[in-house]
Order: sequence, then C-alpha cells, then structure tokens
Amino acid sequence: MEERSEHRPSSRPGAMGPGALEGIVIVDLTQVLAGPYGTMFMADMGATVIKVEPPWGDSTRNASLVKNGVSVPYQMVNRNKDSLVLDLGHPEGAAAFRRLVARVDVVVENYRPGTMRQLGLGYETLRAINPRLVMASISGFGQTGPYAKRGGFDIVAQAMSGIMSVTGEADGPPAKCGLPITDMCAGLFMVQGILMALLHRERTGQGQYIETSLFEAGIALSVWQAAEYWTRGIVPGRMGSAHPFTAPYEAFATRDQHIVIGVSGGRMWGDLCDVLARPDLATDERFSTVGARVRNRPALRKALEDELRRESASHWLERLEAAGIPAAPILAYDQVYTDPQARARGMVVDAENGETPLVGNPVKMSLTPWRLRRRAPSLGQDTEAVLERLGFAPAEIADLKHLGVLDRKEKPHADRQDR
Repeated sequence: MEERSEHRPSSRPGAMGPGALEGIVIVDLTQVLAGPYGTMFMADMGATVIKVEPPWGDSTRNASLVKNGVSVPYQMVNRNKDSLVLDLGHPEGAAAFRRLVARVDVVVENYRPGTMRQLGLGYETLRAINPRLVMASISGFGQTGPYAKRGGFDIVAQAMSGIMSVTGEADGPPAKCGLPITDMCAGLFMVQGILMALLHRERTGQGQYIETSLFEAGIALSVWQAAEYWTRGIVPGRMGSAHPFTAPYEAFATRDQHIVIGVSGGRMWGDLCDVLARPDLATDERFSTVGARVRNRPALRKALEDELRRESASHWLERLEAAGIPAAPILAYDQVYTDPQARARGMVVDAENGETPLVGNPVKMSLTPWRLRRRAPSLGQDTEAVLERLGFAPAEIADLKHLGVLDRKEKPHADRQDR
C-alpha cells in the first residue's frame, strides 16, 4: 500500500473530514455557467451551497445534452449543492428570501444589473438584515458604466475584451477561445473576492458587496497583450499558437501529427538544435537570440518544420523529453480523460451506476481536500429540508406551498429575472 504523508495534498474526492469552508452557508441565485462554476468550487471545499432556483429551474436544466433524463451541462457545475425552488417574483417568495439571508454568510447572483433591487433584494436591503453578509454579483459588463444594462454572454465578452482579436491563425478570421473562458474566469474571480471578503469579515465583523463581470475577466487575462501594446505601441494580432515574446514556442507539424515545443533563453535553444542535428541553426544570426528568433519567426518555423517532418511525433517527443526541452502532444479530449497524469491527479471522477463522469477539482489541499458529497440535485429536491434547516416552521412551509411560492412551473415567455 502506498504510504502517504498527512500533509501531502490529496487528489481523491472521497477523502473524509471537514472541508476548508465547512460552516460557510452560501445562497446561490446564479444560473448557466459563470456563477454555478464558482459556487461549485466552494461547495467542493465544504461550503453549504443552497441553489435557489426559479420555479422553472436553472436554464441549463433544459439543455439538449441529456443522459438518463438528466441535463449533463447542469450536472457538470452543480455538484455538492442543495436545490431550493423559490419564486422571488412573488411578494411572499421575496419575503421568504429575506428571512433566509439573516441566516447565511454569502449571497451570489447573476441577474441583469438592477434586477435584485427591483425585487426588493438589493445589497442595501439585505445588508440591513444581515450586516455580516457578503454579496457577490456577476454580470456581462459590470454594475456601472455605459454597458451595464447589456446582456452578457461569453462570446460577447470574448469579442469586446480583445480575446477574439488574438485568437486564430494570422490569415484567418477572428475566433473565440474553444472554452467559455470569460464565463469560467469570472466565476473564479468571484470566488477570490468572496474568500477575501470572508477573511476581512473575520477581522472586522463587516460584510461587503463584490461584483465582477465577464467583460472585465476577459480584459484581466490580457497581461501579455497589454505589455506588447503599451511598450511597443503595437496592436496585438492573431498568431495561431505562437507566443508574442519568445520563439520557438508554438505547434509544429511532424511526419504524422502536430506537437508543441516551448523554448526560452539560455541553453535550451542550442539543445533543441542538437536534438534536430542542426547545430548550424544555433549560430545563424537570424536565430541566435530570442529577439532575433521572434523577428524571424516565419523563417524559424520553416527551418524547424523541415526537420520535424522527417520523423514521427513520438520519435521527437522522446528525444525532446530526454533533452529537457518542454514539448507535448496535442491531446483530444478522449485522450485527456484517459491520460495517466490526469487520472493520477484525480481530474476525472469516474461514473457510478451509469452516471456521467465529472471533471475533478484542480486544487489539492493536504488537510482539507475537496469531497464529492453528492451529485447535482433535481429541481427543488431539498426545498423543505433547507427551509426547515433555516428556521421555517412546517406550517410556514405549508403556507408558502399553498401560495405557489415553492411550486415548479413552466417558464413564462417574458421573465423579468433573465440575465
């Protein structure tokens, strides 16, 4: 049996014991991806996350990708949460929500700016109920500014934050990143803000309001592009897989498939030339320095690919690894999810009883590892249990049911709560 130090971070989702966020109660009003992705990470780490859904549920419950009658996109970002159906558009539903707020630590929402205030649930109202409350909002463009009222989708944020202008081949059209990167990064930035606010509250007893947006998340990722623009005055453009400041650092064709090679300064360039049996390239004035290689990238690429195309990807990867040169195959997702490193690091949670596998949590903690306590809940699965836990008497729950505040129903054509 493998011996493991108690201080070695665990990659196993089934580890027992309290999580790092045990005791923190989060009300999650978010839908689709950005908010649910962030709150899932906090749920993984032990927080109690109550997903408050409208009577028709999170819109991803109706996604076209379904397995065993369950929306797979919903499953991917809502594990370890409770589901409470509550109609916030009903006066009694809003009143019930205000009661919940008195007993929780965090509220997260991603409605269009102004919607929570229209519902009588804005931060100033909720802070008066619970001064220790941390409230976080995610929107397309932020709560202020000329674009605040615009709807936000990842592709819109990628377009307006510059990401699409630098994604794709130089002679091709703009392209979005293959992953919904502004959605996911906005969710992770939100988590950072919440954790910092909770730490501040621990010191001062004061809650606070946090907000971020998909647009700002996209801009925040542009550090290399900002460096190039503000230093050289050059508007960054599409470069395919190449790096703006170093070369070779991109994908190259071999005899049978593409691989990536990353070379920085120092001896690495000479080592690569030795692997390729082309020591003359190391002393070629066009390629002798990083700056020269960047300036002469097309000629560099051709010289390298002329050699790389002579042998297979596996041939070169073996030799590059032996020489200590960063290089890798370009894996498709059927290869990623079976890769031994991904499996060893717990990045795939295997399916049980015919369920869909899940993507693991990348944060490994030695004393408080993440846990898969439960899969994503069905709509309203925990409504009564959550309300009882937060102080509602059985008679009060019955009254809310009678008023239709807790009922599941079809989404109306015009829903003022849409993001």
